[in-house]
Amino acid sequence: MENPVRYILTLRCLDAPGVIHAVSGAILDISGNILEQGQFTDEHTGIFSMRTRFETSRTDIAVFSAVADATARYSPLITLRNEAVQRRALIMVSHEDHCLVDLLYRHANGELPIDIPMIVSNHATCAAVAEQYGIPFTHITASSKEEAEAQLKGIIDDLAVDVIILARYMQILTESFCADFLGRIINIHHSFLPGFKGARAYHQAFERGVKLIGATAHFVTAELDEGPIIEQDVERVSHNQTAEDLAQIGRDLERVVLARAVRLYAEDRVLLDGKRTVIF
Repeated sequence: MENPVRYILTLRCLDAPGVIHAVSGAILDISGNILEQGQFTDEHTGIFSMRTRFETSRTDIAVFSAVADATARYSPLITLRNEAVQRRALIMVSHEDHCLVDLLYRHANGELPIDIPMIVSNHATCAAVAEQYGIPFTHITASSKEEAEAQLKGIIDDLAVDVIILARYMQILTESFCADFLGRIINIHHSFLPGFKGARAYHQAFERGVKLIGATAHFVTAELDEGPIIEQDVERVSHNQTAEDLAQIGRDLERVVLARAVRLYAEDRVLLDGKRTVIF
């Protein structure tokens, strides 16, 4: 194969015989070679999900047309990405910088295959962090949430953003904004959901004497902290640890869980299935 290009294809449709055969046949027709393959059928919803990584020397348009034509009878939702073209991720942050710093460090070291065109905040606190990593920083100031989100939408459109990462962005987004970017906003929550919601989660956990604390990365929906879960982790704690100890452990978990979720998304490994996600 001369000058092969690697692609990642995702497909979702109602389960039916022949879907995998149609996709693999289309890839074979364009002289492609499958490198990685994963599929799952949810028996409760009847939705079939698939992720295929392959290589071919054909152009993007030719590849998409071949797969779309071969699977048309299944009315699938298809995404196709040249693996070399990274997802563009807008990071949003407020005062706390631990998740932001971790993402930028991993990105600078080649651990996160994303492009970060800008960091946006409702405070100026993290401007120095953005400057340290050479990434443009925008402090949005507005008289209303609607005005702020209008500015934010303008930035997203101008920068052709694929995904929005809320790295401890402590501002509730409006229902309309969440609907406009459904499946494209990743949030890190300081709890092993479902759990302690709202502010001072670690203090609530301390008062209840919990033995496990955790963090959850999920897609944002209009229902606060109820979106489809992407990644979670927990750590055991004991009665002799203070609320401050729990907060420190929690920050470590938040960093790791958010980074994992971002990487999964960046590699097209997260597919929505109603209120759940399929992770390849």
